[in-house]
Order: sequence, then structure tokens, then C-alpha cells
Amino acid sequence: MRREIPLIITFVVGVAYVISYFIPHWPFYEFEKWFTDWFLIVAAFAIWLGALNLLKISTIKIFRKRPDWPYSVIIIISFLIVAIAGFAGGIEFRNSGTAFDWLYINVYTPLSSTMFALLAFFVASASYRAFRARNFEATLLLLAAFFVMLGRVPVGDLITSWLPYEYQMSQWANWTMNVLNTAGQRAIMIGIALGLISNSLRIIIGLERSYLGGD
Repeated sequence: MRREIPLIITFVVGVAYVISYFIPHWPFYEFEKWFTDWFLIVAAFAIWLGALNLLKISTIKIFRKRPDWPYSVIIIISFLIVAIAGFAGGIEFRNSGTAFDWLYINVYTPLSSTMFALLAFFVASASYRAFRARNFEATLLLLAAFFVMLGRVPVGDLITSWLPYEYQMSQWANWTMNVLNTAGQRAIMIGIALGLISNSLRIIIGLERSYLGGD
């Protein structure tokens, strides 16, 4: 029954959501509200379990002096500071002027900016590998990237200033982004949507059971 009960719950909830989406009338729309409430309750317990598991793993790592254990000390201290600041602020802990808000603006936001600044170097490295003209497709990607980047800066229009406005580099860059790039993005989004539908149906009817920890 450890597998059958989760499969039954998944099937019932999945079918209820599908029916309530296509038939948004009583009593079907009530199902969506009930299951959404249950989802929020389960998510709240999951957050607590995740936090307690994080503290447990970090504490064990510290006491056993495993590699990089000082980072676990920082994790526990940071977690406790943020949790205490949040509980001290009550239900309005996210309002401006609270301790939680101060931590978010003065600690979390600068750290996030630093992380994204470091990601720029990884993006540059990945772009260098992707833009090498090793075959026909890579050459097209390289040329498209070159013209788009050139059209996004003033020097692009300066080079093609002798052409009519609609044929200048910025207009070619806009056409590439609005036509070619949009078509590619839509194709990718359609593929993602079809993949989501297929995977959701597999989960609802019980063919996909990896979320149960096996198969």
C-alpha cells in the first residue's frame, strides 16, 4: 500500500485538476480549491521538514569534522538569524523597516548580485565554446550573434549609415530577434508544452513513478 495510496492520490488529484480546468462549474471548481488548500498545507510541512533536515545534515557534518564543515556552521548561523528575524517581525515581517527586510536588502541582495556577476564569466566561457565555427550550424549561430551584437550598439548603425534606415544594422538585429529568434523560441515552447503534457499524463495514470523513489 506504500505505493498504491500515493498513486491513487496522484490520479484523483490530477483528474480533478484537468476536469476543473475544462469544466469550471460547480462542483468541479470546488475540487480545485480543496486540493489547492491541501497542497498549501502539505507544502508548509515540507518546508519545515526541509529546514529540519538541513539543520540535521549540517550538525552531523560539523560534529564529524567532514570536509568543508565550516560552511555548515555558516549555514546554521545564517538560517537561525533569518528565522529569528522573520518570526520577530510577525505576519508583517516582509514590510519595509523590519529586521527581515534589512537582511534581505543589505545581505541577500548583494550576495545574489555577486553570484550573478560571477555567472557572467561562465556565460562568456560557454559562449566562446558555442560560437566556435566548427560546422555549418555553429557558423550560423556565430554570424547571427555577431550581427545582433553589432546591431545593439551605436557603431552598428554608424557602419551602415549610408544605407536607408530600414536596412541599417539595428533594424537587421531587430528583425533577427523578432522573426527568427521568436520563431525558434515558439518552437521550443511548443516542444516543452508537449513534453509537459506527456509527462503529466504518465504521472496521472501511474506510468511515471520516479517520484516514489523507484522504477
